[in-house]
Amino acid sequence: MSVNHPEKSTASRREFLSRSLKTSSLFAAAMCLGPHAAWGNEPRIRYQSPNEKLNIAAIGVGNKGKHNVDQIQNHNWVAFCDVDENFLNACADPHPNAKKFRDYRKMYDELSKQIDAVVISTADHSHATPTSIALTLDKHVYCEKPLTHTVAEARTIRRLASQRKVATQMGIQIHADNNYRRVVELIRSDVIGPVKEVHAWCNKGWSDGRFVEAADKKPAHVDWDLWLGPAKAREYCQQIHPGDWRRFWEFGSGTFGDMACHVMDLPFWALDLKSPTKVWATGPELNEVGTPAWCKAEYEFANAKGDPLKLFWSDGGQHFDLVKSTNDHSGKPLSNWGLGVLFVGSKGMLVADYGRSQLLPQESFKDFAPPEKSIPDSIGHWNEWLNSCKTGEPTTCNFEYAGLLTEAVLLGIVAFRAQKAFEWNPETMLMKDSAAAQHLLTKDYRKGFEVIGLGRGD
Repeated sequence: MSVNHPEKSTASRREFLSRSLKTSSLFAAAMCLGPHAAWGNEPRIRYQSPNEKLNIAAIGVGNKGKHNVDQIQNHNWVAFCDVDENFLNACADPHPNAKKFRDYRKMYDELSKQIDAVVISTADHSHATPTSIALTLDKHVYCEKPLTHTVAEARTIRRLASQRKVATQMGIQIHADNNYRRVVELIRSDVIGPVKEVHAWCNKGWSDGRFVEAADKKPAHVDWDLWLGPAKAREYCQQIHPGDWRRFWEFGSGTFGDMACHVMDLPFWALDLKSPTKVWATGPELNEVGTPAWCKAEYEFANAKGDPLKLFWSDGGQHFDLVKSTNDHSGKPLSNWGLGVLFVGSKGMLVADYGRSQLLPQESFKDFAPPEKSIPDSIGHWNEWLNSCKTGEPTTCNFEYAGLLTEAVLLGIVAFRAQKAFEWNPETMLMKDSAAAQHLLTKDYRKGFEVIGLGRGD
């Protein structure tokens, strides 16, 4: 299935909207008047007061989803949705006025007029469909990383967000911390000179997922069919929900998909990266079901000035040969930081993780004074999104930025799964001489779980 297939007909799109949200008067108007007529292209009317409370719904409220809900206080939680009844009840209990749903399509259908904003924290394979519905309904959206499960989805969600002009944010929480901001200032102040090479890594490992069907062991509190959502229908499999789905290509993308948006965020931000031009990846023998124990990828980018730049990703403890003089405070190899980013410039290097940074070699920078702050401290990751919902001021992790970052991460995963390097044309979304990689830019969807707008092109 290629992302370059002909545009889907208006009729098929209307059929999906009607099937998924069949009683909404908003969608009835859209089906009669065209895909944008009911909403228009102007920004949403902003709120009358910065103190006005938002009406927010959450889709996926276990684990990280529950954490996201807990961070958003002093607003009205009007609905919670989760396929796991235990997670749903635990999250909803402190909010007795909120309605509970197992199926987000029914939630949108019933409450589309009451909801201002949506927080989406499902498994990766189910990010794009509820996000596309929310955006088409002009709802502000917060979605966990990676923004989508496929490159085609990332492009579609990015385009929808641009068209709808609502507040968006991807859940890369570390982006709001001061350490990342100070590193970005250092790189942009040219302290280490022009950066020609970046290493990003994470020692964590999600791998070796295998389907073990056990229909007789399906827990009563989990709606397995709804959990599968857009994925292929199959009997209940153990050791997938709630945590290990990241080990399966069908639902996640291993450590690469889990962590690269967090770690590669720093060079993307500091160097103003957009789309890579070449991508290559390697790792252990490919398994069609489960993700690898480790993966290494190499990207070629042009930086903001148009100069060539290489970015290396590695996970699972298998790393590229880093500069031998780059040691942490304990004198251990750089990779023992667990995760981090190494910027290699013409006048020195800078290494950073979530909470610390260091200029290298240390003796060359012993008298260094950092530049004045140029990036304001964050009001808080979730507060940035809530403020954007009310004022229209964009977040720093909005879907324009997050879509490009997610797309780059997913292209590295495509390169590994295709087992072939490729040249990438971001304008045409074509890969030179790699039909296998081209096929992996998208996926098939079960009927009723399609992504609105997918395949219509830019």
